Amino acid sequence: MASTKSHIVCIPAPFQGNMIPMLKLAKVLHSKGFFITFVNSDFNHNRILKCNGPSALDGLPDFRFATIPDGLPSSDTEKNQDFPSLCASIRRTCSTPFTGLLSALNNSSSGVPPVGCVISDIMTSFTLDTTTRMKIPNVFFCPISACAFMGCFYYKELMEKGIIPLRSEEDVTNGYLDTIIDWIPGMTTLRLKDFPNSLRTSNKDDIMLNFVKDEVQASLEATAIIFNTFHELEGPVIDALSSILSPLYTVGPLSLLSQHNPNGPLTSIGVNMWKEDLSCIKWLSEKEPGSILYVNFGSITVLTSEQLLEFAWGLANSGYEFLWGIRPDLVIGEGALLPEELSSKINGRSFLTSWCPQDQVLSNAAIGAFLTHCGWNSTTESICAGIPMICWPFFADQQTNCKYVCSEWGIGVEINENVKRNEVEMLIKEVMGGPKGKEMKRKALEWKERATKVAKPGGDSWKSLERVIKEIIEK
Repeated sequence: MASTKSHIVCIPAPFQGNMIPMLKLAKVLHSKGFFITFVNSDFNHNRILKCNGPSALDGLPDFRFATIPDGLPSSDTEKNQDFPSLCASIRRTCSTPFTGLLSALNNSSSGVPPVGCVISDIMTSFTLDTTTRMKIPNVFFCPISACAFMGCFYYKELMEKGIIPLRSEEDVTNGYLDTIIDWIPGMTTLRLKDFPNSLRTSNKDDIMLNFVKDEVQASLEATAIIFNTFHELEGPVIDALSSILSPLYTVGPLSLLSQHNPNGPLTSIGVNMWKEDLSCIKWLSEKEPGSILYVNFGSITVLTSEQLLEFAWGLANSGYEFLWGIRPDLVIGEGALLPEELSSKINGRSFLTSWCPQDQVLSNAAIGAFLTHCGWNSTTESICAGIPMICWPFFADQQTNCKYVCSEWGIGVEINENVKRNEVEMLIKEVMGGPKGKEMKRKALEWKERATKVAKPGGDSWKSLERVIKEIIEK
């Protein structure tokens, strides 16, 4: 006998940074009484099981996991798939299997309620054909900042004006990226280098340039759009977007919103594709408040061996203790090995691990600052913990996030793209112990207070979530 609960299908883009906030949203919706089907790619589903055990995604009778293929051949499950190839593949191949999945779920013999709504990542617009044909509401979920989304939304106009693609690859280094763009509604003055970096190409047929442009433009066809942010943080951009993408709802930060879920069987279910090292939490518990620098470049950023050494020597020479998450595939083409001389210098004042529970780390009293790639999950988690940031954006939305963290919100400083150990050392000392660091910490705690307020039951983000449920999902 099928459940009488309303059924929501949640489908993130198949990247760690997209899956994590979508799962948080799915869990919150489940706590509101909805039946959830969460859709992973076959590749990522198998990788999560390999990492966390064969029962890691067993779910509940009314919170289930399903999979569709991503269209790429099977590969080494210890490494990330090639980002452009995966984007091109999901656009090309995922619509048909997704249609098959929805049809199977809606079959009267499926034993589950018929699908009443689909929540799609903004990078999975392939779902639109199916939901339009089946007359199912399709709410887009934006896991990046509103300011980065707006930057991507204006790729189309930047192309029409002849500003992008670049005239040649030399434009990356000759100052062209310093071109000022001051006419985008709700946005602060940006340089081209502050936009998501998929525009840094001279090829008009570039996979990522066109994928990002087309996927974000497809949001115009969604039934509604949800952002993992809050109005006080990105108000001018959200107001401008609200006139373009109606209806629009802000339900973030989900890292705080999800903490108000009652503890239950879903609490331990995650979508990490690396095994978390919980021993770092014990190490932190023995440290003085604000004494540790946390270093993590997220799930996709890669370094050259030279960049790794510059960061490592900067950390070593700063004199501060640090916790560094170094993924097995962090360094291009080789393992992340540090020379013996460097290892001996940091021995006793560092903790190196492959992957750690970041929300627990950032909320630990021992953390004084966060050296980050500025992915949106990391940025919002840092804001929620009141932690200032040292930013080294790598790709995607990270350049835009960095611009706002440093220039608009006053809670970060940026490391030059061409990273050098002396600059790393200087900025660590400044943020961890200097006057500028104290002012950044003060502002970070103010943002934490604002984020905490909106994410409490009865706060603006909860009210926004309740509105999207009433006005869209249950309409």
